[in-house]
Amino acid sequence: MINVGVLGATGAVGQRFVQLLADHPWFHLKTLTASDRSAGKLYRDVVNWRVDVPFPEKFGDIRISPTTTESLKGVDLVFSALPADIAGSVETMCADAGIGVCSNASSHRMEKDIPLVVPEVNPDHLGLIDVQRDNGRDGFIVTNPNCSTIMLVMSLAPLRSFAFSDVRVATMQAISGAGFQGVAAMAIYDNIIPYIGGEEQKMETESLKIMGTLEGPEVKDAPFTVSASCHRVPVIDGHTMAVWIDIKEKVEKVIESYRLYSPPISGLPTQPLQSVHLFDEPDRPQPRLDRLRGNGMTVSVGRVREGLRYVTMGHNTVRGAAGASVLNAELIYTKKYL
Repeated sequence: MINVGVLGATGAVGQRFVQLLADHPWFHLKTLTASDRSAGKLYRDVVNWRVDVPFPEKFGDIRISPTTTESLKGVDLVFSALPADIAGSVETMCADAGIGVCSNASSHRMEKDIPLVVPEVNPDHLGLIDVQRDNGRDGFIVTNPNCSTIMLVMSLAPLRSFAFSDVRVATMQAISGAGFQGVAAMAIYDNIIPYIGGEEQKMETESLKIMGTLEGPEVKDAPFTVSASCHRVPVIDGHTMAVWIDIKEKVEKVIESYRLYSPPISGLPTQPLQSVHLFDEPDRPQPRLDRLRGNGMTVSVGRVREGLRYVTMGHNTVRGAAGASVLNAELIYTKKYL
C-alpha cells in the first residue's frame, strides 16, 4: 500500500478525495491537512461534510495536520485540493521534499515540465516526470485540468482521427464547482450567471496542452483553437456543455467513432468500464440522471448531429476534480513512478 495524504481535506474537492480513498485497493490515507485553525482537531469536528454523501467514519478520528513537510513524513504521495493562490508554493515544497503531488489546483498546469494529464487522453505526458527529476526534483508534480476542460477533451478524444481546427463550447456549470461558499443562494436561484472568472481562458489553453504531443522535454500544443463561453447554472453537480466542431465527415462516421472508442489505458481501479458513453436518446445526457454513471467517472455524450454539434456532460467534483487526480495517481503507480 502507498501512504497518501490530502491537502485541503475539508473543502468540497478535499471531501471527494477522502470519499474516493476510503476503500482504495492501492492507497492508504494516512494524513489530512487543512488550515492552521483546524490543525490538531479531529476531522469529523471540523469538516462541513455534504449531507448527500455518506461520511467515511473510518477517517473521522484522524487529527488534522498543518501542511508542512514534517507533518507529511511517511507519506509517498499527496492529493492537493488547495486553493490556487496557495497551492503553488505548497506543492513545490512537497515535490522538492521527495513527495509525489497529484494536484487539482491550477497553479502548475501550464508549466513546461509539469504534466497536465487525463489518463484516457494523454498518458504518455507522464514522461515529464522524468524531466522534473532530471532537473533535480526528488518528487514530482502531476496536474489534472479544469473540471470543464476534462469533459471537453474526453469528448474530443474519440474524434482524433478526424481533421478539425476550430472547437467552440458553451458550458452550463454546476454550483458545486465554485465550492461551498462560491455562489450565494440568492444569486443563483432562478438565475444563470454568464461569467466564471478565469474559466474560459483555462479551457482554451489547457485543452491544447492535453491534446498536444510530447516532444522531448515539453509538450507541443495541439493544432486547433478552442473558443469557450462559460456559465453557472442552478444545478448541484454535473457540468454540461454544447460543443461545435468543424469536422466535415458525415455524422454517422462520428457516431461510429464514439461507439468504437477504446481509451489507451484500462484496468485502473477508479477508471469506469466506459470512459465515454454515447446516448441515442435525443434528450440526454442530463446531470440529474447521468452524473453518477461509472461512479461519477464516465463522461456522457449525446445529440451528435450535423454541424458538427453535440452535448457532453460529466460529474465536476468526481470526474472533473478529485476522481481525475486519483486516476492520475493510479496511472503513475502502474508506471512505477512511486
